[in-house]
Amino acid sequence: MPGSKTIVSVYGFEPFRIGGGETFIRELSLLLGRRGWKNVVCFLTEPTPQVREFLSLPNVTIEVIPDVWQLKWQPTRDLARILRRYRPEILHLQFTGFVSPYPWLARFYGAKRVLFTDQASKPEGFVPRRASLFKRVATRIINWPLDRVTCISDYVLRCWTTLDVLQSERFTRIYNHVDFTRCQPDGSAFRKTLTIPDSRQIIVQVSWMIPDKGFDDLLAAARLVIARNPEAYFVMVGEGADRQRYIRETKELGLQDHITWTGILPDPLKMGVFSAADVVCQVSRWEEGFGYVIAEAMASGKPLVGTRVGAIPELVHHGKTGFLVDRRDPPAIAERILELLADRDLRCRMGQAGREFAFRNFDANVNIAEFLKLYGI
Repeated sequence: MPGSKTIVSVYGFEPFRIGGGETFIRELSLLLGRRGWKNVVCFLTEPTPQVREFLSLPNVTIEVIPDVWQLKWQPTRDLARILRRYRPEILHLQFTGFVSPYPWLARFYGAKRVLFTDQASKPEGFVPRRASLFKRVATRIINWPLDRVTCISDYVLRCWTTLDVLQSERFTRIYNHVDFTRCQPDGSAFRKTLTIPDSRQIIVQVSWMIPDKGFDDLLAAARLVIARNPEAYFVMVGEGADRQRYIRETKELGLQDHITWTGILPDPLKMGVFSAADVVCQVSRWEEGFGYVIAEAMASGKPLVGTRVGAIPELVHHGKTGFLVDRRDPPAIAERILELLADRDLRCRMGQAGREFAFRNFDANVNIAEFLKLYGI
């Protein structure tokens, strides 16, 4: 694309499946390409073949920067090499540290705009407070070249403005998005893939398999649900450090005929995971910054059971699009799941309300266009 202008987009994650981040990159790149811009996309590792094909667009170049989310000499050198090679007009950082030399490095190599998107969740019980004077001054100096910080929820925005480490006008909220064209109308194929009988009612959670995502609580709730509704079937999608422990505990509880731990699925939304579900859960313990699973479940017209943490209450409206419970409360999780499984009309009403909310708030064309405005394109 001779004569094109260039943006370098840095993503501090491994592209091993087609998820929210990968979809954002594709949709953004399509819009950039229509305006004659190239997108140099930097990951921690090489994409899987499926992800590489998904991102195979004429204006996309993929680079690898290991450990770019860490304050280390080597990733700084690697990013400097890429900035020197492509001389971008814009640097956009995501899933990297907020405080880093990267904004200054971008300015040194001629970038006219630098943006940072905060995709991070906060530790359990995190309460934002104004930072110390030293931290406020130091952060403003280090991030002086940073033009804008985009926050993925009002919760994340409140955290940053409370910390007061940058002027409030440099922060803005843009929700993550869903590509509604990738939602599947029917989940029967996914159900057949796992050989789940049609009589079973499916409860799904898709996430990193660690205690912070609430899997200990969901497994305890599953035992209570299955004891009262033998047709309930839980599908746990994802990988993580604790997955093998959860599989062992499932067998110890005698629940192996009611729970499947799928591991990583390459494209949960398009594979029909959410379409196959009767109920979708996001019962995190930590303070979720957003919740792609929630957005994708809503776009698929499914009711949710979530915890009152972080941004989840901002997305799941109690009694309207799903139910909210306190974190670490398996009996409450179980009761709400059972209530939804017992009432098809309630599931349909909540699912429809969630889909309408998703259309209003998570539309890819609308939300990604907001980034183009910030880019000045």
